Amino acid sequence: MDDGVMSAEELSAALLALEDQVVTHIEDCYAAAVELERLAGPLGDEGLLARAQLCAAVMRLRTGDIATATRQIFAIHEWAAEHGDRRLQARTHAACAHAHRLAGDSAKRLELALGAVELLDETATDFMQVLHRLGLAEALALNGTMEVARPRFRQAEQLGRELDQWRLLTVVLNNWAYIEFTTGDLERAEEVANRLLAHAAAHGLNLDPAALDTIGAIQIANGQYSEAEQTMRLCIERWEAGESDNADDMAEYQLTLARALRGMGRPDRAQAALDSSRALCAERGLPEVMVRVHQEQAELYAVRGDHAAAFAEHKASFAAHENLRMQERQAQAQTRQVLFETAEARQEAERFRQQARHDPLTGLRNRRYVDEELPDLIAADPDVAVAIADVDHFKRINDTLSHETGDRVLVRIARLLESGLAAIAPHGFVARIGGEEFLLVLPATPVPAAAEQLDVIRHAVGEYDWRDITGDLPVTISIGVAGVGESVPPSQSAALAAADRNLYAAKHAGRNRVVAGTSAPFAEVP
Repeated sequence: MDDGVMSAEELSAALLALEDQVVTHIEDCYAAAVELERLAGPLGDEGLLARAQLCAAVMRLRTGDIATATRQIFAIHEWAAEHGDRRLQARTHAACAHAHRLAGDSAKRLELALGAVELLDETATDFMQVLHRLGLAEALALNGTMEVARPRFRQAEQLGRELDQWRLLTVVLNNWAYIEFTTGDLERAEEVANRLLAHAAAHGLNLDPAALDTIGAIQIANGQYSEAEQTMRLCIERWEAGESDNADDMAEYQLTLARALRGMGRPDRAQAALDSSRALCAERGLPEVMVRVHQEQAELYAVRGDHAAAFAEHKASFAAHENLRMQERQAQAQTRQVLFETAEARQEAERFRQQARHDPLTGLRNRRYVDEELPDLIAADPDVAVAIADVDHFKRINDTLSHETGDRVLVRIARLLESGLAAIAPHGFVARIGGEEFLLVLPATPVPAAAEQLDVIRHAVGEYDWRDITGDLPVTISIGVAGVGESVPPSQSAALAAADRNLYAAKHAGRNRVVAGTSAPFAEVP
């Protein structure tokens, strides 16, 4: 990096370092991600910019800016799907799953977590292979299916070992142990926690404060109070040494320490730790921890025999719990509203996009759609045939009958062309490109075969019973056909010009026919 400038390769490497790391200092990582997003803009690489935007949005989500981050994540999710960027799609699925977790939508979270795993392929990094399987295991567990989740946790653990993802493996084991603990399987929780400790010792890793707090809580639940106290002292020591930048966590750690000390029969020291936790909860606004502070205070009062105070604290705990539930419901409702508005905006944008690419009268694709799609089709398929169909004597229909009748004719012809093309070239399309002109695109169809098949459609139009629309006035079409390979290099403009030339040849020869292969221009026949 030189004067705030990076090459695409340098930026990609810097992004990968952020994408594939266990984040412990979120503010630092967020600042780095925002800077990489800024640097990606001038490089002109849409894929690289989308990666940088997603990285910043994921970090933003973790800082608590849910509304902004969610909208950005879903926009990148759409871009990745539209451009077939499978690795980015896998990452956006995982990020969207996290957003739905915050919204309390466990079913949608599970669906997206499964998609994040299914999208993994050879382009996925080793970190993603482990992390996304962990995300699926957590989603399954929180949907109440631990028996199904455990094999996924084991798979994530095994992959972490096989792929040398040692730091990420501590996250796998920590989260697995914590979920076993919260679902009440203390024996399994202790077993996984012991593997976590053994893993850290074997690889010289310092467990972060959050992992130590998990281990301390499990030790308390299993009656290992002295061990839990030692674990929590180490946890707090590492937090104070700056191994975590989340100031809110200290309230949690002091609470766990208080529980360990109470179990050891040291209520005075437990009260001191609990007072520290309570003060931090009040200072930093931590209602979820405060509920458990009230519960622990009731236990300490009961130990001292002050049952009246214990009862009062239980009441305070219940009130705080109800208030917390209300806040959580409000927060989830707000997140769901953001998700709904984001989805609604995407649907509205897609409706506008579809409207902009379709003819309002016939419902067929329009010239804009042709200009967006046909060049890529021509580049990929040298045997594409294009045909321009024109309604014969259409001005006479409008003048003799009415413009409304002319519109009805165009709509009916559109249906006949669509059904006819679907039978002969199901991967092709029909578009209205002018007043009474239609374009038919036939992939992988040599011109002689296209001309023969289009003549069947011409016959179908001419033999259709038009009496309910035009009375005795006949309706026929003329068609000019061309192959994209007739010009070098192949191009949309050359192919359409050749088809147009052949259409005029059909008109010149008497109308109601299909013409291909002319070389000289014909004068336009009205």
